[in-house]
Order: sequence, then structure tokens, then C-alpha cells
Amino acid sequence: MSAPSRFDRGHTDDLMTFLAASPTPYHAVVNAAERLEKAGFRQVAETDAWDGTAGGKYVLRGGAIVAWYVPEGAEPHTPFRIVGAHTDSPNLRVKPRPDTGAHGWRQVAVEIYGGPLMNSWLDRDLGLAGRLTLRDGSTRLVNVDRPLLRVPQLAIHMDRNVSAEGLKLDKQRHLQPVWGLGDPVRDGDLIAFLEDEAGLTRGEVTGWDLMTHSVEAPAYLGRDEELVAGPRMDNLLSVHAGTAALAAVAASGAGLSYIPVLAAFDHEETGSQSDTGADGPLLGGVLERSVFARGGTYEDRARAFAGTVCLSSDTGHAVHPNYAERHDPTHHPRVNGGPILKVNVNNRYATDGSGRAVFAAACEKADVPFQTFVSNNAMPCGTTIGPITAARHGISTVDIGAAILSMHSARELCGAEDPHLLANALVAFLQP
Repeated sequence: MSAPSRFDRGHTDDLMTFLAASPTPYHAVVNAAERLEKAGFRQVAETDAWDGTAGGKYVLRGGAIVAWYVPEGAEPHTPFRIVGAHTDSPNLRVKPRPDTGAHGWRQVAVEIYGGPLMNSWLDRDLGLAGRLTLRDGSTRLVNVDRPLLRVPQLAIHMDRNVSAEGLKLDKQRHLQPVWGLGDPVRDGDLIAFLEDEAGLTRGEVTGWDLMTHSVEAPAYLGRDEELVAGPRMDNLLSVHAGTAALAAVAASGAGLSYIPVLAAFDHEETGSQSDTGADGPLLGGVLERSVFARGGTYEDRARAFAGTVCLSSDTGHAVHPNYAERHDPTHHPRVNGGPILKVNVNNRYATDGSGRAVFAAACEKADVPFQTFVSNNAMPCGTTIGPITAARHGISTVDIGAAILSMHSARELCGAEDPHLLANALVAFLQP
């Protein structure tokens, strides 16, 4: 692969398009699949028998996607190179009985998903999107991508101490968005509205997985447009980079000594314990079936897994100019400084010295600079799908990502150069 230019605006433009078109995990994996289809990949159903032919394939399950490319001549014991990521982001999600309200206001009952910066959802124009399940068991995606909902903040005149004492939000009482006026409780109104939006007949929807999203478009920011502001960078930035890297590697095709894989999971923000989460059986099942479809045995499976490496790619913390003391004093990752290697000796990240060497080699090959992140010793460290993947599958795993600010906000901030740098590092990793 040729050395990347310092800033590929086309890649970052496409990331912004991807973010805007992916308000939910369900939309994100469909959009990733469309990009892979253009690169020659084809979808395989988990209920069908799989063949061992060469080429690109992918599995969709809910808000998760696993895609892989089998090169010509791959052996059953050929190891994998995996880019791992997650599709979900903290937000407000619709409850089973969504229609509520009070005092002439019609509202939507929501539950808090993950750990959002709750104040970032106040006084923001919100859309509504997700997955509708129909009576026949089929599903339909819906996206109301226009101002529909709003969580109004209490005026300072009625909360005179907010400036001195800080904003205090009750998750049950203070975060229910408004969406109109009138009779506050008319059961079925919201779902009937969404049926109309999706072109369905009334009463056709019997289940739903719906969530709010900011309708403000991603945008370049700053005098020189060195930054990008947008939603769900944690962690659709990595999903987009991994998709682009896998498509690029598949296009080159020849000379692959590993089987490149993209595994983008749902529910990372809530612990990954689901059938579409990293702590579920999805990745292991796909990899095993790929081995067996190529005529492999359990011994081949064990050999393949023993030689496999996974890069768990998730956003990390850039040094904050207003809160530098919250960071480790000798580790200050900067935006546009290249991807970060995440290290934590208590195994909140899966990186060890051997993993560092693998990532360093990929970055050197791609001519991409990289940085290192460790938490301040006095503060708890977050975690990723990395340790889960390593423990569940016995796979060597390294935690990396792009440095951002405002993580878990409704609108996050990254460097305009970093998405392209990350994608190029992933190409070099998948094609060592």
C-alpha cells in the first residue's frame, strides 16, 4: 500500500455521510453492508449451509455485522486478522409504552441507554429512528430525520442555583422529550405515526427498538476546518474505518497470508452481553464455520485461532485543553496525531507488549504516526470489547482507536485527519 496523504478529505467526507445515515446500529450495519456489497462481498444467511469458496462474505444479525474475505488458496488453518468495533452509542431509547405526557404536553417515554452525557441531550432537536417488527416477523427500518422531539431544560429563573451548584438531572423525571400538544396519553399514537412514516398499514407493527438522535448534520469545524463535529463517533468512526479497510484489502486480493475480518458488535455500551454483543457467540461461530466450510477440523480451528490477532478499535480520549489534569501527565494524545494505542495493566484494555509490536509494525508500514493512552492513576479506566474478545475466544487482542473529545455526548469532536490515518493503519494490519 502506498503511503497515505496527510489528509484525505474524501475519506472524512464519507465518514460524515456514514454518520448522518446511521442513526441506529441497525442502520449502521446496513450501510456498512452496502459498502461491502460494492466491493464484491455477498451476504450469507446463518440458517443456510456455508461453502468454502474464496471471496468476501458477511453476516448481519440485528445491529451487528461480521464480514470476512477468503483469499484464493486459503487453508482451513489460515489464521484471521480481525478489526473489532461496536455500532451502538449512548442515547435515549423508547420504552414499551411510549405515549405519555402531562399538563397539555404530549411526550415520549424514554429509557437511558448506556452512559450518555445527559446535559448534551437538552434543548437539542431530536429525530427518532430504529427497527420496527411486523406481525409476520419481518423487520423494517425507520428514520424520522427531522426535528420531532426535544428535551426542554428548565429556565434559569426557576433554578437560580444551577450556575453555582451545577445541573442536576433526574433520569426519570427530567429527560422525557416533548413532541406535541394535546391529550397526553393516547396509547398507540407514536407507533401509528411511525407506521405512517414507514409506509405501513395501521396495526402492522407489533414490536420496536427505537432511539433518539440529534438531527444536526456532521460538520467541519474551526478556522482551517481541522476538526469534525458529529454524532456517534463512538464508535461509528471505527466501524467506518474498518469497513473501508476491509473493502480495500479485498480489492487488492493477492498475497494475503491471513483472512481479514471486520466484526462490529452491538451493546458494547451496556456490557456486550447479548446475541449481537462481543460477549455473545456471534464472532466465534462465524470464524468456526468459516474454518469448517473450508474442510477444516477442530484441530484446524485451534491452529487458526492460535495465530489470530484482533485490533479492538474504539475511540479514546484526546487531551482536553480545559481539563488536562484529568489525564496522565506523560500521556497526552492529541487530535490529528494519529491513532492511539490503549494500555491498562489491570486489563481494562487488552494490549500487552506483543500487541504493541503488532500495531507499531502496521503503523510503520502505513507511514502512520501513533500515540499511547493510559489513564491517570487516580481515575478509573473505561473498557472496550478488547478484553472480552481476548478472554472469550483466546485471541491475541490489541486496543486502539482515534482520539476524540466529548465522548458520550450527543455530538462529539475529532480531528479531520485521524479517520483516514486510522483506516490506513487498519489496511496495513489486515494485509501485513
